Amino acid sequence: MASLAPASFGAALAAAHDAAGAQHYPQGTLYVVGTPIGNLADITLRALHVLQLVDVIACEDTRHTQSMLRAYGIDRPGARLLAVHQHNEAEAAQTVVARLAQGERIAYVSDAGTPGVSDPGARLAAAVRAAGQRVLPLPGASSVTTLISAAGLVADGGSDGNASSAFVFAGFLPSKAGERDTAVQALSQEPRAVVLLEAPHRIESLARALATLGERRITVGRELTKQFEEIATVAASALPEWFSADRDRTRGEFALVLHPVAVSGDGGAEGERVLRLLLAELPVKTAVKLAAEISGAPRNTLYETALRIRNGAEEA
Repeated sequence: MASLAPASFGAALAAAHDAAGAQHYPQGTLYVVGTPIGNLADITLRALHVLQLVDVIACEDTRHTQSMLRAYGIDRPGARLLAVHQHNEAEAAQTVVARLAQGERIAYVSDAGTPGVSDPGARLAAAVRAAGQRVLPLPGASSVTTLISAAGLVADGGSDGNASSAFVFAGFLPSKAGERDTAVQALSQEPRAVVLLEAPHRIESLARALATLGERRITVGRELTKQFEEIATVAASALPEWFSADRDRTRGEFALVLHPVAVSGDGGAEGERVLRLLLAELPVKTAVKLAAEISGAPRNTLYETALRIRNGAEEA
């Protein structure tokens, strides 16, 4: 966990108590808490309050979490921390369930970001819910939404805001070359934006695999929210060269977003072909919705095309 500058969070802790202290925090509840992905200041007031309130903090790495808590001025002895990570999550979840049954409040944090999003936490939340106990999420930082907000995901030639705002979260692709290449080939058929995550020791291999996507644009987010944050958009074919141009670019944690497939201004030949097939069996709105999802063509353009097709058929 890194911060852009050393800071005291004493005022933030007081503000957290004032802003969130009067809210209701039921016992026997698992609080899933989003934490910063880099900049320590990206913590919510409610998260600070809950991390002080709960009986136990379950976490991906107790040492990492202890360091984060101390940075905020929160004193939690090791006995109040419980390790719940990818290697013991199923077993540790039963411990959490048992303690919740005794009325304890338990928070869960991963090392950075939102638990359950390419981080441990999903199995824990599922086990708690299966036991009939409550899971209460506290939203926080996420590299996925952080990068999307800066990427400018508009399909070339597209005018439909809904079409360009849709995205698929793929997370980490397989580490083995053959499986990764197969996954990239599958992504090449996905017209929507695709968000990927990658570690520094595999980023160059991923870049070479993605280069096969040619001119499709990719936005790279490196060390998001940290001191050496870097965000750049390049053609997929140029991605390996972009990394090799500066060795520092291979350092840190990465989020990448594959931009939506470019479509022509009239909705694209594929979009109209699919639309015509669907219109033969479905109402206009349903046909347009499905054609947009299948082809990636802008919905507004497809709707205008559908009206033209239907009007032409009626006039004939």
